[in-house]
Amino acid sequence: MILLISSLGALAQSTTQPPNILLILADDMGYGDLGCMGSQQLQTPNLDQLAASGVLCTQAYVASAVCSPSRAGLITGRDPRRFGYEGNLNQAASNYATRPELLGLPPGEHTLADHLHHAGYQTGLVGKWHLGTGELFHPQQRGFDYFCGMLGGGHGYFPSPENNQLERNGEPLREFSSPYLTDFFTDEAVGWIEKSQSSDKPWFLFLSYNAPHGPRQATKEDEAIFGSIKDPKRRTYAAMVYAMDRGIGRVMSLLEKTGQIDNTLVCFFSDNGGATNNGSWNGPLSGVKGCLKEGGIRIPMIWSWPTVIPKQENQSGVVSSLDLLPTFLAAAKADALPLAEARSHEDKNNRKKMVRRYGAYDGVNLLPVLMGTEPPQRRTLFWRLQGQAAVLDGEDKLIHLSHRPAEMFQPSVDMAETENRFNQDRTRAEELYQMLGSWQSSLPTVPLWGSSPFWSSQSAQHYDQWLPREEPQ
Repeated sequence: MILLISSLGALAQSTTQPPNILLILADDMGYGDLGCMGSQQLQTPNLDQLAASGVLCTQAYVASAVCSPSRAGLITGRDPRRFGYEGNLNQAASNYATRPELLGLPPGEHTLADHLHHAGYQTGLVGKWHLGTGELFHPQQRGFDYFCGMLGGGHGYFPSPENNQLERNGEPLREFSSPYLTDFFTDEAVGWIEKSQSSDKPWFLFLSYNAPHGPRQATKEDEAIFGSIKDPKRRTYAAMVYAMDRGIGRVMSLLEKTGQIDNTLVCFFSDNGGATNNGSWNGPLSGVKGCLKEGGIRIPMIWSWPTVIPKQENQSGVVSSLDLLPTFLAAAKADALPLAEARSHEDKNNRKKMVRRYGAYDGVNLLPVLMGTEPPQRRTLFWRLQGQAAVLDGEDKLIHLSHRPAEMFQPSVDMAETENRFNQDRTRAEELYQMLGSWQSSLPTVPLWGSSPFWSSQSAQHYDQWLPREEPQ
């Protein structure tokens, strides 16, 4: 794909000042777990209002079915497999690493914060990082002026001064404005935005909640609101999502109160689909986190920018988290930083071949689609994880698995992926198979670390065990 940063006449007329940019990320939230996505039990009034204020994209995809590589993709605008970021980054990763010194986002990859900081933005990150814990990988070495949160992938929701892995700008935290972590992250986001108003620079905030990722922990007050839900996992999950939604409402109220909302571009989604163990619900989709069926990689994505993007629109075309980079830069009227030279762990010939064929970045500028001035583009997206690989090309999606024959679906009309079309159209299946193989053989490097074989076994089971179901009661 070619990075598209064009001059949009309507955009130029609508804004004279580059917009503030607010990226809000949930963690392991199910596809159906918003009121606007069909949940009858969860209460998400603020996210539903955010969707009503702009465009709800119902066929949006993330770069991976697990947290860390998904975040590597969205924050770089590049397919994470291009730079060896394939498996999840956890304790087991160091046992399966080919390059232990690269256990994180490779230092040569530019982040959203790098690009926007270069364009004159103040940059802040609140919440979960999960892109490496070493000094080279620290958010403040990756374009962020400010960081408050945890470097790892998970955290308890009731931190104590003596027991937490939280920091603010490199200093360990010993005091908390709120006892519940989701509320604390909201406090930090609100405080950072308030301080940023004193500058004449626009700001970019990545509000990276770890909710509703495990552990399943909620306040008694929030959980009491959902006493009618009999399933204890679902009840706690509902309370965790409610706390996140409440926090998002506080942030949006601040933007409204301070007169910033009309010129703030907001994007919300989840880093992957709902997990097996947190009480989430993927609605009409098959599959879950860790699986390349729709339930692992397809998420609802909300875009809002009141002076530019029309209200109450639903968009069913294919969009991707890889589109954040070109879309944000188009809104900021800024150019991308040049792609860094090939790193030592990459094959230079394959790198050149992949850049020549697919472009330096993998997303497209969504503003014309969101504004309604252009139809969605035909898209080709790739995934690979734990013995699974997949390609979506136009209407057709092929999944190649290590434990069973390849399968082909049309998720735009068969969201549940119940009709395997591989034998019905072998010509098209072979075309997709060749496309997927060509992409894999062109990757410039091997995965920099692997995952425990346990997760490959788990992912294989997800294909049959996690079918569409009614919302848990």
